[in-house]
Amino acid sequence: MREPLSYQQFVERALIKNYKGDLYSKFMQALIRYEMIKPGDKVAVAISGGKDSLVLAKLFQEFKRHGNIDFETVFITMDPGFLPGAMEKHLNTCRKLGIDLVVEPSDVFEVNRKMGVMDSPCFLCARMRRGVLYKLARKHGCNKLALGHHMDDVIETTILNMFYEGRYQTMMPKIRSENYEGIELIRPMYYIKESDVIRFANYCHLEPIKCGCPISDGEKDTKRKEIKRWIAEWRKTEPNIDINIFRSAENVNLKCVLRYHDDDHERTFLDDY
Repeated sequence: MREPLSYQQFVERALIKNYKGDLYSKFMQALIRYEMIKPGDKVAVAISGGKDSLVLAKLFQEFKRHGNIDFETVFITMDPGFLPGAMEKHLNTCRKLGIDLVVEPSDVFEVNRKMGVMDSPCFLCARMRRGVLYKLARKHGCNKLALGHHMDDVIETTILNMFYEGRYQTMMPKIRSENYEGIELIRPMYYIKESDVIRFANYCHLEPIKCGCPISDGEKDTKRKEIKRWIAEWRKTEPNIDINIFRSAENVNLKCVLRYHDDDHERTFLDDY
């Protein structure tokens, strides 16, 4: 009689068998197209405790086992001041998934609260957390920092920049850190849809934790949530609206924009008129 699968084995089997096309194949597609991983790399995989980063960790484990690139991984969690019991739940989930975790405590939530930045607390918090993660990556000798942003995050960021910042700017699949030389941020879930992550998480009964933010978690709404609702409404009449927004960043015709710049230089359509 065959031994029953452990929870870890069940999740890994589902990732390769049931959700290979939606998750693992798209993960590999992004890695290859944007040249995210090279031989000899050491990748710090950031795990926040949410569903996206937990799936990211399992994708990296599968790639490490079955891929043809020799690289190392370190799975890191930055504790910004989680609610009581949240970290214990997170550690238990990672143990069940076979993820060997390195935890670094910080006071990001408390600093954010004391600064009293109410207009854009999520932006400030994200920058502070990113800084801690970069430091952790450097501490463990990593040259790459992997985050669990997916395609929906890219689309929502594009719209947020257009509607609320008055600029066309998307979330890039990889970017070199300006403050931490030699470290590159990568987003291997760039082609993965959030709906597929949710389906996989539900199928595997993953137990993610909430961010625990005292400002934006729970009742407080955010612009990103608002954008997410808009896209869901737009999709009712135009099913490919989100994909078209994503592709628009790949189909920019510089002859048909009024002005563009690359931080150092600025040009307008009149320069070549």
